[in-house]
Amino acid sequence: MKPSFALRLLGFFTILAAFASSAHAAEQKWLRISSDHFTLVTDAGQKKGHEYIARLEQMRAVFGQLLMRQKLQMSEPLEILAIENPATYTSMVPFANGRPISAPGFFLAGEDRDYIVLNTSVQDSWRAIEHPLAHYFLNYNYPPTQPWFDEGIAEYFSCLYFTRTKTELGCDPELPWPGQADFSPDPSGGLKPLTQVLDTPVWLSLADLLQMKNRVVNGQEGTHHTLFYAQSWILVHYLLSKDQLSEAGHYFDLVENQHVPVADAVQQAFGMSVADLDRAVKEYFHSLKALDASLAESKQVPAPLTPEPLNESVLPFPVDDVSSSMNDVPTREAQALIAEMQLRVPERREQAMQDLQKLADDPKMETAVAHRALAWGYVQKGDSKHAFEELREAVQLSPADPWSQFGIALAAYHSAQKGKYIQGLANTMESLHYVLDQFREFAEAYNILGWARLQGGGSNAAVEAMRYAVQFSPRDEAYQLRLSRAYLAAKKFDDATSLLQHLQHSENPEIASAAKKDLDDLPFLKKYGVSPEEEAQRTKAAEENDKAVAAEADDSDTAPAKKTPEPESDEPDRRPVKFLKGTLLSVDCSQSPLATVRITDGRVVRKFRAKNYKSVAVIGAKEFSCDWKDIPVNVNYRAGGLTAGDLVSIETR
Repeated sequence: MKPSFALRLLGFFTILAAFASSAHAAEQKWLRISSDHFTLVTDAGQKKGHEYIARLEQMRAVFGQLLMRQKLQMSEPLEILAIENPATYTSMVPFANGRPISAPGFFLAGEDRDYIVLNTSVQDSWRAIEHPLAHYFLNYNYPPTQPWFDEGIAEYFSCLYFTRTKTELGCDPELPWPGQADFSPDPSGGLKPLTQVLDTPVWLSLADLLQMKNRVVNGQEGTHHTLFYAQSWILVHYLLSKDQLSEAGHYFDLVENQHVPVADAVQQAFGMSVADLDRAVKEYFHSLKALDASLAESKQVPAPLTPEPLNESVLPFPVDDVSSSMNDVPTREAQALIAEMQLRVPERREQAMQDLQKLADDPKMETAVAHRALAWGYVQKGDSKHAFEELREAVQLSPADPWSQFGIALAAYHSAQKGKYIQGLANTMESLHYVLDQFREFAEAYNILGWARLQGGGSNAAVEAMRYAVQFSPRDEAYQLRLSRAYLAAKKFDDATSLLQHLQHSENPEIASAAKKDLDDLPFLKKYGVSPEEEAQRTKAAEENDKAVAAEADDSDTAPAKKTPEPESDEPDRRPVKFLKGTLLSVDCSQSPLATVRITDGRVVRKFRAKNYKSVAVIGAKEFSCDWKDIPVNVNYRAGGLTAGDLVSIETR
């Protein structure tokens, strides 16, 4: 039987649609659009790409107004992907509870940079990242606070919306917006708007709320539909409405820095007792009729409109006033960028590594992005050898790519943290300086630079780098601990003491324990110039040296000389890096570029070898000199015997 005309016509249009879809895919164009503070890569076209980057600029401006900051630091670079193709977006989303998330946008925090990924096929999908973006800005622009404040600010900011002429804030952040049309409050007690959560006579006591710890698992906060989030939100709502953010800052200084009890801090900062503040917040909540109206509307069918705002203000600036620049992104690079992002999702990492390897192996598809992304994947696996191989390829393809340069530093840092060979300390510092020329507020780059300078014996230079790391990331206590140790190495004992006394009260037990131990060791360090551990190591080395000298005196002169063991050329040197403070007696460069350096700590004379003295990291002098003699130095080295070793770095004092 012949198919009917209608069926043949349907088949024709199906083929036509498939052809059109294929043609669209072939014509798919990727763009990189940059504004004053953001850069995004998109396949959504110039108009929509500009709209999304303008929304990000508006969000940044509004958050600065909330915190009363004229300038916001962005101390971790942001990589933004605005994806129009729903299938591509779906292939990128992270997992929660074993399933891919359904949100039209997500935020992923990382060690080297943070990712924002948005599904531009969903209206206003930028709203999906308001909560984590608020945390991002808080982390780098506000001193440490208690969880209720961070979550309250993030929830308050999560209701931000822009019309053509106005900024809207203050509504219930857990009510649906147009991009969440499938949301419906669960009357059985599931996903409730915060207004409904608070619509109960029983609240957490304010004293308990102010001291609660927000439990975050694997970077995920869990549900926001709880009394903790609801009361945190309405408390911040109240403080902002009463213009009491300055009082809140005073409260946190009392609690966090001066360790004043919560009840006393509330009385001193807000001029009322905890009970009175609790009562005032509840009365404020019940006075907000607009919230009651939004809650009533949310229970209606069909799905509600955008929740009614409580606060409206003029736009910080219109979308059209945001200036941006644009350039094309080759398809092969866009594919590598997507796979590079997928590496950050553990469930997608293995497939992303395979996709990147295919791109890197194909001469027509190979890019620096593919190689640097593979290197990042190998770093996560602890495979330094393959990481550095990929980074060499990346730098050859694009020497100016900052992320390939940062990859060199990151790979060296991770290798050393795991007790392996520090590959190219001088190259690490050079790469970091290149990166910091482009990202001047990059806290983690300053942190790794501070570590590298400490490894190289440059304590004063390390202090400088770590001060910047702490300035740009004031909440990171690991940075503060490293700064305190740089202070100790530089003999800035008062600065170190002040910081360690603060850190010994940390809620992180490892930070608190390390700070307390450093404080306990401080008197010994001040008296002898070294820590108890270093002194014990030196005493042991001196005793072993005396035994070795006595043993050598009994040996026959014909006994073969012992050689310093050399690491295998194809294997990383896994010997630990040690530190020595002493006096450089002489340098022998007669077998250049090999150099032998004689250094004494006042008891033992040691000989250190540099295979190529031009590659030794030097601090405090322009370059290594074969004419050095009788000068104080700090050196890092790898032991090759009782009184010998290989030179890693040298600092003249």
